[in-house]
Amino acid sequence: MKLFDIFKKKAEKPVAKTGNAVVDFYTAHCDEEARLLSKHGSVEFLTTVRYVEQYLTEGNKIIEIGAGTGRYSHYFAQKGFEVDAVELVEHNIEVFKSKTKPNEKITVRQGNALDLSEFDDNKYDVTLLLGPMYHLYTVEEQKKALAEAIRVTKSDGFVFVAYCMYDPSIVGQFKKNEMRKMINMGLFNPETLEAYFTPEGIFKLYTVDEIKELTIGCSAERIKLISADGYANHMTEAIDAMDDEMFDLYLRYHFSACEREDLIGYSHHTLDILRKE
Repeated sequence: MKLFDIFKKKAEKPVAKTGNAVVDFYTAHCDEEARLLSKHGSVEFLTTVRYVEQYLTEGNKIIEIGAGTGRYSHYFAQKGFEVDAVELVEHNIEVFKSKTKPNEKITVRQGNALDLSEFDDNKYDVTLLLGPMYHLYTVEEQKKALAEAIRVTKSDGFVFVAYCMYDPSIVGQFKKNEMRKMINMGLFNPETLEAYFTPEGIFKLYTVDEIKELTIGCSAERIKLISADGYANHMTEAIDAMDDEMFDLYLRYHFSACEREDLIGYSHHTLDILRKE
């Protein structure tokens, strides 16, 4: 279900299809770097960084699983942390490498969030899983990715997991007057409006309850579940038009509200903060 128009870009040139919908999407149509650099997209980035930094201490080692083009990995490497990155899409790895500066202690390799066997148990102080859960369509895969992220994290280390949320995206279809079209395409149950998530649709969307159910029985405890971008993607044009003073005021509001449980469900992206037991 291709609901996230904010991720899309026009391909610079035709790209050969690989047969993997996620790889093809990120190679040809998605400019995640530009999204996070936009004013409205930076709300998610600034919020995520703000919370990760609360749990980082000098000398910590970080792994980012599903690093994309390296927006987060490079940020923390430039802060002096040692970072290992794993990314599925070859195109993203090429961009990642092109942005690496000589002073960064950083590595990147191609890999899959479902199999981190190249990495030892209990190796990292902080693990970032900020993209893969968007594209895992079964509970089995979702639990496997979480288990692998937790496995490579040290005891008492922290795992940060990002999710795309169901309700804001569904409301967006009504806003664009496209819900009937989506139902006719077979993407929604016409009676219950339950969504059908498949690899061809690129994104898996979650409810808060689904996120909480995924971590039942895992060897980590939840510290916080926060709204990473709050209402920002509901008002992209207004936020992008703000001057710096107004944007600073908006961020102050967002940071004051992003931990409120009653507001988490309206955020397009959430950040789950877990501590390994």
